[in-house]
Amino acid sequence: MVTENHVLEISPEQKKCISLVLGSGGARGLAHIGIIKWLVENNYQIKSISGCSIGALIGGVFAAGKLDEFEQWVCGLSKLDIISLLDLSWSTSGLLRGDKIIDTLFKLLGDQTIEALPLQFTAVAADIKNEKEVWINSGCLFDAIRASISLPLFFTPVERKGVQLIDGGVLNPVPIAPTFSDNTDFTVAVNLGGVIDLDRVEPDTLIDVVDSIEDLPLQQKIGHYIKQFGDNLALTSSKPPTWKAYDVADQAFDAMQSTIARLKLAAYPADYNIVIPRNACGTLEFDRAKEMIALGYQSAHKALHLDTI
Repeated sequence: MVTENHVLEISPEQKKCISLVLGSGGARGLAHIGIIKWLVENNYQIKSISGCSIGALIGGVFAAGKLDEFEQWVCGLSKLDIISLLDLSWSTSGLLRGDKIIDTLFKLLGDQTIEALPLQFTAVAADIKNEKEVWINSGCLFDAIRASISLPLFFTPVERKGVQLIDGGVLNPVPIAPTFSDNTDFTVAVNLGGVIDLDRVEPDTLIDVVDSIEDLPLQQKIGHYIKQFGDNLALTSSKPPTWKAYDVADQAFDAMQSTIARLKLAAYPADYNIVIPRNACGTLEFDRAKEMIALGYQSAHKALHLDTI
């Protein structure tokens, strides 16, 4: 197995079969779209996908043959659209249910079962009670995705076979293990928890997104609740800056995932790694889809293309 990125020379008539591992990272995962587009355009044949959280979502959409439709939809999202998709659960297990997001995707992409997909697909979730990964490679595609994207504090857990499942990124942000038995030429892993790019502007938070639209009646109500939630948990300090609980939790989760990803990749290295800085955009900044897709495309080109100029 190759432990460092090397350039692959692929003739126009030749295809390389690959296993693709798509990591977790919120809206940064829209970079997966650009990466997949570059791979397809450059004659790589994706035979297997393992993904968690946003990686499971994008990977599942591609496997279902609906990536173009999904890209068109997500590139049209505004901040207002994002807030309208976040349905409050009023539950102690999560701030949001996520049903509206899944329902929207279900209507957009249609029903799919994992067994009917033209390639191997595994969505990775986490059984937090028993502290183990759960690999979902059968059944309803969107049920698998819903379990894999259940980010703690945001989305309520999903019950599957009597087990409460949450976001797979909690235990394994770059799930390579499901690809170990694949009969492919090599593995490409996408890590969305890369080193912070100091040239990038700090991403918006959920509070910032709500602030930008709170003059609208319906969103004002949602915004008031979320801001009240944040204010009640705000961390106060005699010295600036004052961080709200959401900011701290979001950054802590990103840092945790980044550390876990490094350890996992060191223990089980992929043949090729594509790395996206963890501050490329905020967790909920799906309105920056075009920017993230372009970043993914450029990152794949840099990591895998013969021309490094």
